[in-house]
Amino acid sequence: MRCEIRYQPSYSLAVVYLGPGEEVQAEPGAMVAMSSTVELETEVKGGFLGALGRSVLGGESFFTSRYRARGGPGELALAPTLPGDIGYVELRGETFYLKSGAYLAADPELAVDSRWGGARGFFGSGGLFLLRVQGTGGLLFTAYGALHEKELAPGERYRVDTGHVVGFSEGLNFAVRKAARGWFSTLASGEGLVCEFTGPGRVYLQTRSEEALVNWMVAQLPSKGD
Repeated sequence: MRCEIRYQPSYSLAVVYLGPGEEVQAEPGAMVAMSSTVELETEVKGGFLGALGRSVLGGESFFTSRYRARGGPGELALAPTLPGDIGYVELRGETFYLKSGAYLAADPELAVDSRWGGARGFFGSGGLFLLRVQGTGGLLFTAYGALHEKELAPGERYRVDTGHVVGFSEGLNFAVRKAARGWFSTLASGEGLVCEFTGPGRVYLQTRSEEALVNWMVAQLPSKGD
């Protein structure tokens, strides 16, 4: 998959260039524009994500959109729902772990699985899961806010608020725990759960949190007494 990422980091747009007969699969609703040579097919996710529903996948759709260039090369523009950055990794027989809501598009050769044992409970709630992406090909993923990449040396530890985790490479060990000792300290500090990563490997963070945005919006709503 050949692509360019433009207008980073606030309102990123991924422009994917398809050769004749080449295709890419993407999250439904991500398409901004496409050339007349690109055809769209929407199908139920079978082997791609095990045909699981949106409520199970924590933000992933029950369907997938497949774009294929016919009669010549094609161009496809993709963007996430929330304002923010787009990242790209090229996997070569590797494994990459991605927050479910961060998936944007991928080469059809990549296998994306939400049913492996480590998917559930990573974020401490039923709202988000980890996707395991394996194989060879390009993967586009999104962030709310800007993306920050952190490279960890062997044995190096790094703690990240679970609301800011986007994805990480194979080889990193991780454990989810409370940010502060004791629940009172956790509540008083405003910090919840963190994921402690241990290198070697790369972890991708987002500079903003969807959960923090929702909590802020709820706090602005008038109460019954107002």
